[in-house]
Amino acid sequence: MSSSLYYRDSPSSALAKNVIIVALGITINYINGTLIHTFRKHQIFYTNPRYILFIHLVLNDMIQLTISISLFVFSYVFYRINTSICCFIVTLAVFTTVNTPLNLALMAVECYIAVCFPLRHSELCTIKRTYFLIGCIWALSAATVLPDIFITLAIEPLWLFHSTVFCDRDTVFRHPISIKKRDVSYIIFLSGVWFTLFFTYVRIFFAAQASNSAEGTAKKARNTILLHGFQLLLCMLTYVAPLFIPQSQRVAAWSYRSNLLRIEAEPPGAAGGLS
Repeated sequence: MSSSLYYRDSPSSALAKNVIIVALGITINYINGTLIHTFRKHQIFYTNPRYILFIHLVLNDMIQLTISISLFVFSYVFYRINTSICCFIVTLAVFTTVNTPLNLALMAVECYIAVCFPLRHSELCTIKRTYFLIGCIWALSAATVLPDIFITLAIEPLWLFHSTVFCDRDTVFRHPISIKKRDVSYIIFLSGVWFTLFFTYVRIFFAAQASNSAEGTAKKARNTILLHGFQLLLCMLTYVAPLFIPQSQRVAAWSYRSNLLRIEAEPPGAAGGLS
């Protein structure tokens, strides 16, 4: 027999949380919107592959933040929403979640080419190739989530898509194959991106040691890649959470059952005798 415990916030606590989250989201999206406006206004930005990748990351983060805040608010206002709508929202959320580390990897590679192959940078990092690689990022993201959609459409009954559910990826794409594929794809993506960041940082470091004239440029590139590494650490919270949450839930359930057994085993009045 299994049981679930649901903890609902008080109305005042729920209102405070939603107001804070929405206010922060609007502020961050306003700042990001200002960056996008500046990017579009100056030709030097939208003709530079580095800034194109950066603004794609900003736009992707805006979409991801908007979806996350919307789901957070929906969980309090509606709690359960239509499964079809939830499927669309979760699919878009997975797209943006996978896009972020891949975009960071491309930005690190661009820095590596700029420092280690400066004479070939304009040849290798063209605007056309940059947009092509951005398309490849979205294609890889699609490859991680579209199979889940096909599996769900093939296995789940039709009435499920007309029902309401608590909107979560594991709720919509709940087949064991989908869950296992998600974990494996996250591990592959994270390993590949971490290897890319480590490789580019080391090569830039040695390039700076070999050429004193490139010391300033190499230092800026190393700092940029370190920043990408910090951003990737934040991304890892999203990636590793599904791997550890089930285990933590099992531990919490075991602790809850143990406490119940201990309380039931205590003789009547034992707790009062201690006071």
